[in-house]
Amino acid sequence: MQTHYVTPVQRKALREIAQCRTEAMGSTQVTCDDCESEYQLFCSCRNRSCPLCQSETRAEWLEARRQEILPVPYLQVVFTAPRELNVLALYCPKAFYDAVMRAAGQSVIDVGRSKLHIQLGCHSHLHTWTQQMTMHLHVHCAVPAGGISEDGRRWVSFEPRQLPVETLRKRFRSLLCTALEAAAQNGSFDCLPPTVRIHELLASLKTRRWKVYAQPPFGGAEKFLQYLARYMYRIAITNDRIESYENHQVTFRCRASERQSHETMCTLEAQEFLRRFLMHVPPKGLVRVRSYGFLGNRNRKQNIERARQLIGQMTTPSSRERFKPLRLCPSCSNKRGTRTAHFAPRPHIEPQLDLRLRPPPIEPVAA
Repeated sequence: MQTHYVTPVQRKALREIAQCRTEAMGSTQVTCDDCESEYQLFCSCRNRSCPLCQSETRAEWLEARRQEILPVPYLQVVFTAPRELNVLALYCPKAFYDAVMRAAGQSVIDVGRSKLHIQLGCHSHLHTWTQQMTMHLHVHCAVPAGGISEDGRRWVSFEPRQLPVETLRKRFRSLLCTALEAAAQNGSFDCLPPTVRIHELLASLKTRRWKVYAQPPFGGAEKFLQYLARYMYRIAITNDRIESYENHQVTFRCRASERQSHETMCTLEAQEFLRRFLMHVPPKGLVRVRSYGFLGNRNRKQNIERARQLIGQMTTPSSRERFKPLRLCPSCSNKRGTRTAHFAPRPHIEPQLDLRLRPPPIEPVAA
């Protein structure tokens, strides 16, 4: 914090992650589901960047999305922003991420109407990191291979190869560039340094071929939603990937690229590790998961029921029981072999760092 600019949201994440499930957060009394004995658990910080928190909320979201899966094939569409725009994510993340999310979702809807003459729907999820925690901004979209006709009376299916990826690529480029130009005129990028000229940057990117990927997901729609849910309330890296922390160096497992299956070891200085981690802490108020088209939040339930009727699935899938977390005391947890590391009280708790909030500097400087 003495050598890098850290925003209030990032400082809050540092403090809460350091204190998560320790005595600093307090404890609560819980009843074991097996032996019905009472025991104490450390409270969690519930920060959406914490790798330990909100697994129950994530499971509830996944269960709700499973109920909405249509009996049709699905497509995984990935929109990747050019790396030249990463500077906007460092200085103006809120405005830039909003523009990218809207451009990706609107591209799917526009191409469905203009080329396939149907109303498509999609769930989109924003990712900003690679396996090495560097900046790689892309949006994953789960798109059913079909949509409601323009008159609303038929369900029109299409093969995955029939989705015009080249048109998607051009539409995403056009929408994002237009949105960034409008945001620049409204003053959303006034905090950029003088060396970064947004209009010149966009002019150099308008003639390039942007990356858009569209293929059926491995394992079907449910596996793909499980992958998206894995990063619903956490960022960049999980605890189980970290191998060691010695001599102020962090060693963790990673893949050299998304296409490689074997893992390698990456070692970073502690400050560089923290810098990369904080680079992906989302700004306050940013919604990283959004829905568009007939899967939009406003009329999603009615549209899904209508789509099932048009497809021919007259019976709605039986609703599963509401997700209920399993509460086990230390003894029952050991018998089942489950890993739970936040039982309380725990002796010899090391004192946590007291990361005080301070106002940001007048001149914004990227981390």
